[in-house]
Amino acid sequence: MNSRILAFVLAGGEGRRLHPLTLGTPKPAVELRRGLPIVDFVLSNLVNSGVPWIYLLMHYKPGPLLEHISRVWLPALARRGCTLRPLCPEGPEGAYRGTADAVYRHLDLVAQHDPYAVAVFAADHVYRMDLRPMALFHHRHAADITVAAVPVPLEEAERFGVIDADHDGRIGKFQEKPAQPASIAGDPARALASMGNYLFDPTALCELLEELAGHGGTDFGHDALPLAVQSGMRVFAYDFSHHHVPGLKPYEEANYWRDIGTPGALAEARHDLDGPTPRFDLRNPRWPLQPARSRIQRHLY
Repeated sequence: MNSRILAFVLAGGEGRRLHPLTLGTPKPAVELRRGLPIVDFVLSNLVNSGVPWIYLLMHYKPGPLLEHISRVWLPALARRGCTLRPLCPEGPEGAYRGTADAVYRHLDLVAQHDPYAVAVFAADHVYRMDLRPMALFHHRHAADITVAAVPVPLEEAERFGVIDADHDGRIGKFQEKPAQPASIAGDPARALASMGNYLFDPTALCELLEELAGHGGTDFGHDALPLAVQSGMRVFAYDFSHHHVPGLKPYEEANYWRDIGTPGALAEARHDLDGPTPRFDLRNPRWPLQPARSRIQRHLY
């Protein structure tokens, strides 16, 4: 199943809230450790999950990201038979107008590869995730769209897309960064938040983005997912809090996930890597940061 997944990684973010770190580099290229940019987490997750086709969509100051990909990733993945291709916007349209617009402008790749499913993943999160259980969930529910989701405290929910799902996981309501999360979450303490990682049935993705373009919508969270739910598509939430990857240490935080959107979040994530028993241990030979034997790995620990 994973051998026929096509992945788009959304790596074009300017990251204004991370200024001045992102004045000369895109947010996914910001380093947690020397030689370890944030983008390495999503790439290692996809590669370790056996995804064969990965397209990195960039547009804001892509130079540092391109240099890192060319130096560290491309030589190693060529030996694995995995395609990783950085893409920048071309043609008269100019820069991508949003996350959905970025994928819409590369729908020809969906027709070219004829995948079983299309993964659209964010490039600015720190976590480990095996895509295979999510793909199995997507298949078993005959979903048009599956959204990876994680419970968050209600007071933090306004920073995310908030989900209301039934006991089977089918999403009945979705709103990006709502002013009143409790009105959607239905829980006075917690909300189910989108991680910005999606699996699509290829036909559903193409139909949704074509319709969205006709409405002038450009973003997955603000535009595409609400439209999909309202139009009756089978949209499901995959609960990351029950997820498991191999090789985790007993002292690590189970299902660790951090959205690196602010200097505070970046500082917290860096702190979580420190010490003899870190909340997130970079040293996991069963789910390694890739490429594991690169020279850059010498500087990680």
